Amino acid sequence: MNRKNIPVEFVFQLFALIIAIIIVHAFYVSVVRPNAAQIIAEQTAAAAVDPDYVRERRVSVLIKDMEQEACFILGLWALAIMGYKTVKILAERRLLDVDLVPVAEGMRILPEDTREFARQLQALPDESQRMLLPRALLNALRRFSTTRSVQDVSSSTRDIYESEADRLESELSMIRYISWAIPSIGFIGTVRGIGEALAQADKAVQGDIAGVTQSLGVAFNSTFIALLISIFLMFLVHQLQLLQERLVFDGETYCNDKLIRHMKAD
Repeated sequence: MNRKNIPVEFVFQLFALIIAIIIVHAFYVSVVRPNAAQIIAEQTAAAAVDPDYVRERRVSVLIKDMEQEACFILGLWALAIMGYKTVKILAERRLLDVDLVPVAEGMRILPEDTREFARQLQALPDESQRMLLPRALLNALRRFSTTRSVQDVSSSTRDIYESEADRLESELSMIRYISWAIPSIGFIGTVRGIGEALAQADKAVQGDIAGVTQSLGVAFNSTFIALLISIFLMFLVHQLQLLQERLVFDGETYCNDKLIRHMKAD
């Protein structure tokens, strides 16, 4: 298979998921679950000695179950994807500070002049040429050379940026799915915990409520952690979406101010 046919972002997302699983699971096995087991044992012993003992809510106990582990894996994966997209957007934004089409104030661009400006854009590194702003500028120059219509150039540029806005919005679907899946996993933990508590109802009737309370702890802790992670992720998703919208708006403004307003058909 040709390596160029493999999307770089897909490969990044795949490896990011694998790394997130390894990191989170290793941390749970080596730190979280041993600490949680020790804390539960100490609290159980203290409760046996003192009937009035109140169990302290500890972080290790709150996050020890497999549902919370899955939520942290998905959360870390979503952060990696958002980080990748943010780096790409910032790289695109840096081009907005570069004078890609050096046109002096008051200068007019005729259809015959577009070839020289196009050469300057084509001289950019391949990575820069694939970015949105150079593609939009090059398309505007070629369109003006062909149609000799400023209005047509303006409409074509607007279409490019509207299409890019739709594409960027669609690419957020995976992150939104993860943000939805995390509280869903938390609710699965709630159902599991309540089911285990009901299975031990006969022990509770006999006076042994330790198993029931522990199972109910699983139920509520999983939803609590999942909702916290989801709230944090959704905040970052909205910030990323704002960055994307500003990139599209500022890019279209750049094309109009730096190029299109200087074009003259006659």
